[in-house]
Amino acid sequence: MDFAEYFPIWGKLTDSQQQRLASNAEVLRVKSGTVIHNGSMDCLGPLVIRSGQLRVYILSSEGREITLYRLFERDTCLFSSSCVMPDIQFDVIIEAEKDSEMWVISACLFKQLMEESVVVANYANQLISSRFTEVMWLMGQIMWQSFDKRLAAFLLEESALENTPVLKITHEKIAGHMGTAREVVTRMLRYFQSEGMVKLTRGAVEITDRQKLRQLAQ
Repeated sequence: MDFAEYFPIWGKLTDSQQQRLASNAEVLRVKSGTVIHNGSMDCLGPLVIRSGQLRVYILSSEGREITLYRLFERDTCLFSSSCVMPDIQFDVIIEAEKDSEMWVISACLFKQLMEESVVVANYANQLISSRFTEVMWLMGQIMWQSFDKRLAAFLLEESALENTPVLKITHEKIAGHMGTAREVVTRMLRYFQSEGMVKLTRGAVEITDRQKLRQLAQ
């Protein structure tokens, strides 16, 4: 499958714009754990995900991480092209959670297309709006929802993504996703285990009572 099938507004572009995009988009393949973009890197350009899974997160001055959202097949990421959006005043880090393949569009070309095409400009604005909606939802969860509910929801989401009740994930990694300390995660997971919802082993969390976790998350 080629780039045209993965770029949502391809059919609304002119022939010239399609040709410029097709000739410019470069394939990038990365291994799990690769940092694709962070605030200190050059402006990379938009990413169109062909396969794999990416994690977008921020880092506090104390070194604490929190996952903002994830990107999957057919998603487009604009926050890898901060130079296209100079009004964005915070840096994000984009990391491959799985071996991934994507197309990279040069920031310069995408900026040109935004300036000449209402279709591209509207698409970019919709993407930004959608991502900020996700971030605001996350902030609401952090501010108003108890940690046990957030953790239960996280475990269920991970299980759905990996299609298994046994999650190969450390307490440290969970803490990084949720923006808290490892000790907080460990205490809550031990409570979940005492209630029969999970079983803890080295480097893994097994969901043993999905219904209880679902009730807690709701």
